[in-house]
Amino acid sequence: MHRRRFLQGAAGSGIAATLGGCVTANPSSSQLPLSPASLSLSLPELAPINAYPDRIISTNVCTRPFRATGPRIETETVGNKTLIHNYGHGGSGWSLSWGTAALAESLINADKQTPVAVVGCGAVGLTTAIQCQRAGYKVTIYAKEQPPYVRSSYATGIWSPDSRIVTLANAQPFAERWQWMARISYLRFQTLLGLAGNPVEWTTMFRLADKPFDDHGGHNIPGEPAYPNYRKELLSDLNPKARDVSPSLNPFATPHVRQFPLLMFNISAYSQYLLDLFYRSGGQIIDRTLTSMADFQQFDESVIVNCTGYGAKALLNDDSIIPVRGQTCKLMPQPEVKYGIQYFDRHTSVYPRRDGLLVQAGAEGDFNNPLANIDPQESIKAVEQLAAIMAEMK
Repeated sequence: MHRRRFLQGAAGSGIAATLGGCVTANPSSSQLPLSPASLSLSLPELAPINAYPDRIISTNVCTRPFRATGPRIETETVGNKTLIHNYGHGGSGWSLSWGTAALAESLINADKQTPVAVVGCGAVGLTTAIQCQRAGYKVTIYAKEQPPYVRSSYATGIWSPDSRIVTLANAQPFAERWQWMARISYLRFQTLLGLAGNPVEWTTMFRLADKPFDDHGGHNIPGEPAYPNYRKELLSDLNPKARDVSPSLNPFATPHVRQFPLLMFNISAYSQYLLDLFYRSGGQIIDRTLTSMADFQQFDESVIVNCTGYGAKALLNDDSIIPVRGQTCKLMPQPEVKYGIQYFDRHTSVYPRRDGLLVQAGAEGDFNNPLANIDPQESIKAVEQLAAIMAEMK
């Protein structure tokens, strides 16, 4: 299936009407932001990154829950319970969280006095719980872990709404739903800019390449399926404009460099913001471990929203969930560093988060890899690659 073919009937077929009709709690959700972020014409001064292995302050592994057909967002009746599933967002959980929360909440067909249970306290669970509160429901979260010990806390934390969200072969039927969720989420993130702690902010990124850019979508890693480039095809009005850096301004040794703005989540501050918001609205979190579908009958609530992410694979025996391993480490914070680097040819990226410079190592073999073990050498190698990039800078 060609990448452009999935667009037929998706981009212009009632997306605005869908935006206006599916979420009734907040009419402003129907407004489409039409002004993408812009870049300054001059290159900002780049502070050097202190990329030394002895500056690593933490190393983490997360398992992204990928489904070839896209996330599961649907209603199921289990005994006398209404179970709404909201899981399987691949590498797009944080990015699509507000949109998928709105979609899950819209599936609740109950009186506003009905208490709602949300299972899971990661990015999707927290935002779903808050969305349900804003719709008027009394919400309790049930979870084995809370931030910062949930899988979502170990994510990279960048706006990547089409990262391993669906295969190219399944892209067309999912396109309109994806665009709806992405636009809702993007609009919500803009309302979080400038808050104390900078839970969400824009940063400057540089993408380095050894060969000319070919504008393909997906991760282009051997062993993985082809993914749609939804952002390019469906969010052209929101995509920040990237510019190739001219040779005269290029500070890197790499011949091909692009500069672009990127929306970034400072996950420590953002998670705390979401928790505080949930508690201020009367929510509570109860420690509970579920091991099978039968455990949903233990809940007093008749409406349950299942936001268990990768945990749904074992909980529901859902073999459609494919694990995608991802390892990151954090270097000591450097407030003067206000830019990041993506150098996919060297499997290394760095993002200037407030809680530390987040270094991501990409490796073949991560796809369909359920292992959550930490490989210290993997992160050390990524930091050494970053050090080499710094040493080569002009």
